[in-house]
Amino acid sequence: MAIVELIVVVGSALCAAAVGLVLLRRTELPATSPTPPDTGSMSLLFEGVDLHHATPEAEMTLQRHGGKTDWQALQSGLGARFPRLPGQEDLPDTGTLTLQATKQDDAAVLRLHREADMTRVEIQDDTPADPTTQHKLSVLQFELDTLRLAATEAPYPIWLVDDAKKICWRNSAYMSLQAAVHGNDDDALTEVFHFTPNDVTGKTSVRVPVKMDRNGTTEWYNVTATEAGASTVFHAVDINAVIHAEVAQRNFVQTLAKTFAQLSIGLAIFDRNGQLALFNPALVDLTSLPAEFLSGRPDMLSFFDRLRDNRVMPEPKNYGSWRHEISEMINAASHGSYHETWNLDTGHTYRVSGRPHPDGAIAFLIEDITAEISLTRNFRAELELGQSLMDTFEDALVVFSSAGVLTFCNAAYRDMWKLDPDKSFADVTIVDSLRAWQEKCAPDPAWGDIRDYVMKCGERAAWDVDLKHQDAGQIRAQVSPIASGATLIRFTACEHILASPITEMT
Repeated sequence: MAIVELIVVVGSALCAAAVGLVLLRRTELPATSPTPPDTGSMSLLFEGVDLHHATPEAEMTLQRHGGKTDWQALQSGLGARFPRLPGQEDLPDTGTLTLQATKQDDAAVLRLHREADMTRVEIQDDTPADPTTQHKLSVLQFELDTLRLAATEAPYPIWLVDDAKKICWRNSAYMSLQAAVHGNDDDALTEVFHFTPNDVTGKTSVRVPVKMDRNGTTEWYNVTATEAGASTVFHAVDINAVIHAEVAQRNFVQTLAKTFAQLSIGLAIFDRNGQLALFNPALVDLTSLPAEFLSGRPDMLSFFDRLRDNRVMPEPKNYGSWRHEISEMINAASHGSYHETWNLDTGHTYRVSGRPHPDGAIAFLIEDITAEISLTRNFRAELELGQSLMDTFEDALVVFSSAGVLTFCNAAYRDMWKLDPDKSFADVTIVDSLRAWQEKCAPDPAWGDIRDYVMKCGERAAWDVDLKHQDAGQIRAQVSPIASGATLIRFTACEHILASPITEMT
């Protein structure tokens, strides 16, 4: 019995020693095994949409803004790298998801697993982290922070849309505008700018109206799109000042057009490119050019060529120099020195002038002065006829206006007093005439009375006086009031008094 007990005790001791050795070896194995390489993984744990736990590297990816949930902050930070990351409204329906980074040179993989209300997000990046790579990453991180600050705090709205046409990132200006349009709605899916992708496809920009909720007004923005792989970056610039200026300009042009439509002078305004920008109905009437031709915005050379074809401008003597003459006319108009009178074969007379306008524009004014020219010619003919008639009288006749300025005299007056008022540059007055008369006559107090009579206003009676002329001898001066306060003075030699027709008329 003692031997059996001894065997049992020894066997138990050996088993215990063997078990202890095995446990000792298992405990020392991790200390001797090599450290696994750092694979650069990042992990985040969410409870609903709130961050419960995250590694320091993973927490740096969140872009937090006021009023934004932790999950929305994760979307803002990873949306460009993983554009298919579900939004918080789609999160409850997501179970397990694996996403590959968008860029081909990015080996990162995002794994999402959801259980109940908890969501775990892991980002695995197998790129080795040597010192050179760490330095480059630090530089890139600084550049990323700078660019992120510049984009986030830019004064105009910027937003990023993924290939599913959903907004995955927006800056502060976009969110402020979104709050002004939709109240305090901070949902990233709530659109501010309503337009289709085709509106900006292949275009530099597109104008989009935005109706404000705060005051019911409409603001205008110029939206441009830039494709970045599967995503698209949009920029919006406030152009309200431009829109208001264009509306004011359009209203001003309409006002001018209504004003010009009432003018009898033909108006043609050419812009800085030499194309017809504005014309009025009088231009159509004066030039007989079709309204369809003028509405087609012809250039200046085509415009004047058509005028020549319609015989609305003088026929050129040399067709070879026609273009050169037109170019000189346009150049003169651009300096405001073009003024000509066109005598047409139809008997009409046009006054044409060219004037420069701001921003390189040129305006041509065409006025029909046929009636004015005819009236002037008739009036000049009547004056010449009256002058010829008065020159046949033997009595010397001179007329002074109510201001005492000599307005008319006949040939007999010039011969008697050896005076020719037409050769004088200045106006000849009654004082100048009296001085010349006194040199040719004997002294007489009647000269002062004549001066006072000519300058007198109101009712006047005709009178006469005899004077002694050095060459003509005794003469009689008859002073008579005529129309408009003027005064007629007739000098008659005494031997001709009875035979003078003027005496009988008086």
